[in-house]
Amino acid sequence: MRIPVQKQATWWGIAAAILLLTMWLLGSAVLPFILGAGVAYLLDPVADRLERMGLSRTMSVVVITAFAVLIFVIAMLLVVPVLVRQASQLVDTAPQMLEGLQNFLTAQFPNLIPEGSTIASTLSQLGSAIGERAGELLSTVLGSVAGVFSVVALLVIVPVVAFYLLLDWDRMVAQIDTLLPREHAPTIRQLAHEIDIALSGFVRGQGLVMLILGTWYSFALMLAGLPFGFFIGIMAAALSFIPYVGTLLGGGTAIGVALFSFWGDPLWIGVVIAIFVIGQVVEGNYLQPKIVGGSIGLHPVWLLLALSVFGALFGFVGLVAAVPLAAALGVIVRFLIQRYRESSLYTGQGTRPEPAEPLRVELVPRGTAEAERQAPAIAHAIAAEGPGGDSA
Repeated sequence: MRIPVQKQATWWGIAAAILLLTMWLLGSAVLPFILGAGVAYLLDPVADRLERMGLSRTMSVVVITAFAVLIFVIAMLLVVPVLVRQASQLVDTAPQMLEGLQNFLTAQFPNLIPEGSTIASTLSQLGSAIGERAGELLSTVLGSVAGVFSVVALLVIVPVVAFYLLLDWDRMVAQIDTLLPREHAPTIRQLAHEIDIALSGFVRGQGLVMLILGTWYSFALMLAGLPFGFFIGIMAAALSFIPYVGTLLGGGTAIGVALFSFWGDPLWIGVVIAIFVIGQVVEGNYLQPKIVGGSIGLHPVWLLLALSVFGALFGFVGLVAAVPLAAALGVIVRFLIQRYRESSLYTGQGTRPEPAEPLRVELVPRGTAEAERQAPAIAHAIAAEGPGGDSA
């Protein structure tokens, strides 16, 4: 007997609610496992390619792990200390920059910002607030990240989880496929394939774009002699997954620092502006179309909404899971819209009833049915006559 669709939807809705409740209750306890699964998902195509080149699955995973550990060590020794130092210095210098901006505006436009006016006091208070609060914010963020990513979770649990999941990834996917409801398995496989295309296209493609932009912005700004150029370049690249946001924030910060540092030397201010203009042109015309593509299905507004909602609901775990959940929800919403457009609720036409089972009619010679009805009586009479042919 077939289970009604409404009942199936109820059971799967309950399962999804239990999963979300578990994420909310466990919080940071499941974060290392989510990160490990994400790392394994991102590196699975690399392992498959190494297997096609002749390596075993185990050896492929070992090679990937060794390379990842090398990159991590280099980043922790060379990149992270520079980022933290420049971020702290930029926060400490921000009040002086705002004070310089206020003095410039007061000298050039005395009627715009008269001494003792509300705007002047606001700029002064803003500089003091940045100096006092930004340092606290930076230390709080670093402290919370250090609390979430404890030494054990960062150095042991995440790599171990990623290693074992990557080693058994194909078998796990095959095992999960055997557990799918048989009635809906083709639809679920199609949705999972579309989610994989959207998620991998965004994460892997955008990750490569961010790496290219980060390299360009950071080294170009450093060569231009811009203070805090390395941190500003990395910040602009990290925010480039949202179109124009990375350029506006990173470019605005870089130009503000350039005005403060290179005042009286417009050539270097123009160089800083040209660096971001070139980066934006290359990203919009070459990197995004060629690497990411236009069919990933993750609109920037949808991504921002997912980050805000899941971050508010589940904290840092929600921020980590926001991108894959946004990709999955986007595919599911498009699927439901397609089903809605095919339904009678959209078309206004009732669904056609399923045709009844055809009635089979067998043609036999005349008298066959009558002979079949009389056969039991004849057989009974013959049995009653006995073997001698005479009835008792």
